[in-house]
Amino acid sequence: MYSWENQMLNNKVSKAVRLAIAFGAASTAAFSASSFAAEEDSAEKVERIEVTGSRIKRVDMAGDLPVTVIDRTAIELSGETSVADLLRNTTFNSLGSFRPQSGSSAQGATTVSLRGLGSDRSLVLVDGRRLPKSTLTGSSQDLNSIPMAAVERVEILTDGASALYGSDAIGGVINVILRKDFNGAEVTLGSGRIEHEGGDRENGSVLFGASSDNSRVLAGASWSGRDIVYARDFPWYSPGGSVYSNNFTTFTTTDGERASNFDFFSPEATCEGVGNENFYRIGARCGFNFAAVSADEASIKNRSAFVKATYDVNDDWSIYTDINIAQTKSFGRYAPGLDTTAYDSSPDTVFISADSPNNPTNPNSPIYDASLEMEQQGLDFWHRFAALGNRDNNLSTELKDIGFGAKGMIGDVSVETGVRKTINESHNVGTGYILRSIARQYINDGTYMLNDPFGASEEVRGAMTVTTSRTGKFNQEEFYANAAFDLMETDAGAIQAFVGFEYRSEDYADVYDSLSAAGQVGGSSGSSAGGARSVRGLFFETLVPVTEEFELNFAGRYDDYSDYGSDFSPKVSARYNPIDDLVLRASWGKGFRAPSLPDLTQQPSESADSVSDEATCLAIGEAANCSSQINATVIANPDLGSEQSDQYSLGVVYQVTDAISVELDYYNIEITNRIRAFGAQAIIDARLRGDSVPDAFTVSRSPNGAITSLVRGFGNDGSLETSGIDFKANSMFEFGDAGTLRTNFNLSHIVDYSTDGGRNFVDDPGVPQMRLNLSNVYSISDFDFTWNLNLIDSQCEDITADGECEGHIPSWVTHDLQVAYNTPWNGKVSFGAQNAFGKQPPLFGYDGRDYNFNLYSGFGRTMYLNFKQSF
Repeated sequence: MYSWENQMLNNKVSKAVRLAIAFGAASTAAFSASSFAAEEDSAEKVERIEVTGSRIKRVDMAGDLPVTVIDRTAIELSGETSVADLLRNTTFNSLGSFRPQSGSSAQGATTVSLRGLGSDRSLVLVDGRRLPKSTLTGSSQDLNSIPMAAVERVEILTDGASALYGSDAIGGVINVILRKDFNGAEVTLGSGRIEHEGGDRENGSVLFGASSDNSRVLAGASWSGRDIVYARDFPWYSPGGSVYSNNFTTFTTTDGERASNFDFFSPEATCEGVGNENFYRIGARCGFNFAAVSADEASIKNRSAFVKATYDVNDDWSIYTDINIAQTKSFGRYAPGLDTTAYDSSPDTVFISADSPNNPTNPNSPIYDASLEMEQQGLDFWHRFAALGNRDNNLSTELKDIGFGAKGMIGDVSVETGVRKTINESHNVGTGYILRSIARQYINDGTYMLNDPFGASEEVRGAMTVTTSRTGKFNQEEFYANAAFDLMETDAGAIQAFVGFEYRSEDYADVYDSLSAAGQVGGSSGSSAGGARSVRGLFFETLVPVTEEFELNFAGRYDDYSDYGSDFSPKVSARYNPIDDLVLRASWGKGFRAPSLPDLTQQPSESADSVSDEATCLAIGEAANCSSQINATVIANPDLGSEQSDQYSLGVVYQVTDAISVELDYYNIEITNRIRAFGAQAIIDARLRGDSVPDAFTVSRSPNGAITSLVRGFGNDGSLETSGIDFKANSMFEFGDAGTLRTNFNLSHIVDYSTDGGRNFVDDPGVPQMRLNLSNVYSISDFDFTWNLNLIDSQCEDITADGECEGHIPSWVTHDLQVAYNTPWNGKVSFGAQNAFGKQPPLFGYDGRDYNFNLYSGFGRTMYLNFKQSF
């Protein structure tokens, strides 16, 4: 049947096909031949699709918002074995993001940070529904819970989307689409080896899918893992020199308050001869080589099982269920526990008394050192408890995600409703930690001797040791309902509308054992938090075709939180298709980020903060600009409000030829009322200037002006602004029997990144101006040859006090290679090398490590072999 409506639909399909190659751009994308065959199908066979960033299904593939798609073929060609690693390596993860690491309270988590705005401003969805927050952070989402084998494609929206999805969608939205139309069976196995000791990886999956006339089911299991890597096994390893070894310092008491003089010294008897080679002398001090035993890369093992099923009740209605159970286990090792009494200002602190057997100024002590020429006095100790063994942390997390829903037609209205429940739990057990009260008592009375720690009996060492625990949960219950329908017909087409309602309850807890929470555990800290809240969201979207070439999209969402209040997020976008091969697009919108439950509910915890305060320095007889240690209390802020964002983008998509397309987008984001941590120094300076800070953040002083205590935490303050350009170029050349070459080029360039209207941080350490991916896939006969180039731009090594660049961190360029063979028995063998030439990360001190752990990889060359068999 021929009609004006079908003619119009065919015109749109034709344009969509011409622009399909541009729309499907990805850092490692591969193009499907089915896209180019679509134009041959009749209008009746064309399916409108929903793309991340819009709830309205449409034919046009190059939409009004920038969306990057990584399909299943591209995922396999990347050589990655987890969704986490796949997303971390995209150019949109501008400044890097957290990955599993030993030495962190979030040891096993992996996150993504779009536009460098932080993982808590980057929303992750699975089939359009929120991935629950990690129990380890309470504010961001852990990508390890997504099974790689179940993924059909990943859609990355690099534009704000709070108008549709609510909180956190400021930097953008990542929507992981799971497989649904899969028939048969598939088994994959893989293994990888890095060029250093440790770090070996393994992966595999089993997948089964079946369908009938009215039902479809997909079930499977997926696993992946990587071994631990110790700091000593990297080629750049150098001994650590911690003062937490066997050192002493003197202290001064003023008005009942103790203050350390930080004048480190160590007698001969308490360093090299204590029974462990990692104690060594550094001048008058003793150092401890913590890097000889600690790990940099924590081990991680991901396991998951999943089921996805749909049943067609009749021609109009279907019901569905999605079940995913995911488990992550991680092991991290730290150097032996440590403790010092130097930061305890109370005169009641059990330090080393003047007559202690462990006091080198006591003539009756076995470690007395007359060469110190010091009068007999009490001292503070700085000790590494190597005799008690290493600190080992075993972390396990488990996510149970179950959803049921129904969708169908009521007249001409498409409706969907569903419920979902997620149970997300974690448990972290630490061994080898120090029970401070007993350890300090034993040191002071000589039960445990600092010159012979390994001579202590097992009973003594056992009494000084404690096992720590941390238990977390982030449970979520959800109900949703929505409807899509045409409002009216116009000469340019139907005005389409989408309305929806969502209800979500969140229940969070992060509970430390009582000794850790009380600050009684040496080498560990943490404060418990917990709370619950509910969220109600109402949202709408309307697509208005003004002409056949020009359309407008209006969206808005109202969210009401039971704890802090409500927000409304509007958005307007436009798409103009002046000629068949060109699309111009623009958008403007507002967004928000709700304060996290940890920020609202954290229990008070103690902290020893270093500050510079003139009155305190003069009170203790030091120079006015000295650095001193103060006692701080970290608290929650139940009065936190939400962050607000204002953003706009402009873009163009152009199909240069049938084989080449380009895409250029500009973005601008401003965040106000920023949720940030107020540091001790910032609070002191603000109070002295008379600037506004939250009332709860106080500074208490003694009569002589010295700071006795300070309270700090999170508050709403200041702004963050960033802008930049994304450029993509994609091509596909067919050479007949000589094969096919597909090339994808992705570049993200940051123009500005600043806070509070200050200087531009671009090129500062950790803020590269550019990230680039170039992917090339040459296919001939049964072979695919892949070469990926990845670049992270150069940066300054340091920034001077006046904001000038100092030093140079070179650009980091790596190459990934893969050869894949499609076997005659419906199998596929892939052999490859990530970072094929073994490029080391740029080495510079960053956040206590030898390199920027979040931005670079230290694994070096990774050789891998994967096998997939389909049945």
